Amino acid sequence: MNRVAIYPGTFDPITNGHLDVIRRALTMFDRLIVTVAINDRKSPLFTAQERMDMIRTATRSLKRVSVDSFQGLLVNYAIGRRAPVVIRGLRAISDFEYELQMALMNRNLEPKVETIFLMPSEKYIYLNSGLVKEIARFGGDLGGLVPPIVAAKLRRKFR
Repeated sequence: MNRVAIYPGTFDPITNGHLDVIRRALTMFDRLIVTVAINDRKSPLFTAQERMDMIRTATRSLKRVSVDSFQGLLVNYAIGRRAPVVIRGLRAISDFEYELQMALMNRNLEPKVETIFLMPSEKYIYLNSGLVKEIARFGGDLGGLVPPIVAAKLRRKFR
């Protein structure tokens, strides 16, 4: 049986918290597709291609991970990729309400697609891409927050 899941997100940029969720998902699935959501209503710091490249580099040692992007409804993408499970990370109770609404709407749109919530390790509970960008903007230490390739790209963006 080839159990495939999708881990969608903006990943602007990918953090060590995201990588922790990826590793946890790989304990349950044979293959994981990390997919960058392209949303015209958002203004990411990095292009979709840059984000995909950073994810590929950060997950290079994880052989069962592939990287892709999508635009439009996630459930349509999931069905097209034959991935009946969507992985979502939950850091705090504040994430839960939004994620629950999205999971229920996705289930309403496509009952064959299920959502699984995973919590990162405690050391990443506070971590999100917005905070990482803020630290980088002010020249703070990114050690332990993001992979080295991401830290280097953030430093270049904020020179």
